[in-house]
Amino acid sequence: MSTQARHTTTNLTIEVGLLLLLSLIWGSSFTLIKLVVATVPPFTMVATRVIIAAMLLILIATAQGHSPPREKSVWTAFFVQGLLQSALPFTLISWGELHIASGLAGVLNATPPMFVLAIAVMTGRGRQAIGGRKIVGVALGLAGVALTLGIDALSGIGTAAPLAQIAVLGASFCYALAPIWGQRFSGLPAIVTAAGAMSCAAALMLPTAAAIEQPWRLAQPPAQAIAAVIALGVVCTALAMVIYFRLIHTLGPLGTTSGSYLRAGFAVALGTAILGEHLTWSSLAGMALILAGVVAITVPALAPTPTGAQPRN
Repeated sequence: MSTQARHTTTNLTIEVGLLLLLSLIWGSSFTLIKLVVATVPPFTMVATRVIIAAMLLILIATAQGHSPPREKSVWTAFFVQGLLQSALPFTLISWGELHIASGLAGVLNATPPMFVLAIAVMTGRGRQAIGGRKIVGVALGLAGVALTLGIDALSGIGTAAPLAQIAVLGASFCYALAPIWGQRFSGLPAIVTAAGAMSCAAALMLPTAAAIEQPWRLAQPPAQAIAAVIALGVVCTALAMVIYFRLIHTLGPLGTTSGSYLRAGFAVALGTAILGEHLTWSSLAGMALILAGVVAITVPALAPTPTGAQPRN
């Protein structure tokens, strides 16, 4: 095997590994959210989560010697990114999980690749890159999501609060738009983009939570909820954002959002293990289809990178 071929294989292994890790991290967030919303209202929880993440990301960026951008246009774009990637979808999912199970929320939130494909077809952006393999991958992923939940669970979707389901689907639409918008930050290190976007999300959520829920009047939540919020901020947001913006550069929007299928599988599995949700044997077949769909969508996006165009860390 040539040096270039080995380098390309190494890149493929790293990027797919990071996609798996990100899917696990974000899959666990549905379980953590369910543990928190019982005692902490959604806006307050999201505000705390993004503030913790923003502070940590700023510290990391500063320690690495990065300075924040000075251009007003970049910060305007950061505000849009923070809204689409964090503030709005986090709030929609958190509110939705007040009324529906975490596993159902995870499955409903597995739809961003559908929206990405629809946006690409409607706008013509990236249409040429959407081949038959990616379409098959999307179909396999959806089939895997259905099998992961099982027929009995899917038949109960109609009993859940309709607005909660719509809210989670709205979060999926945000997640489809976010990586498309985020491609404009390809000239910035991932940590700088993550810190800037999360800082803007915190600036949006802090006054919103204060105005709507007045968190200073709330009773102190239990230690379990506090620990879950910290985990959401540090792992599911700060660490996840760094990985996420790297994957946008290396896998592209559709490849990155393909991880939502695995995220749904992890959400159901963790909900079963931690929250006592029932796991059927169909989940095993579903997870296999999910993985096949992710591979079908992701692998074509990992063409050998031109010399001098290595992924940014």
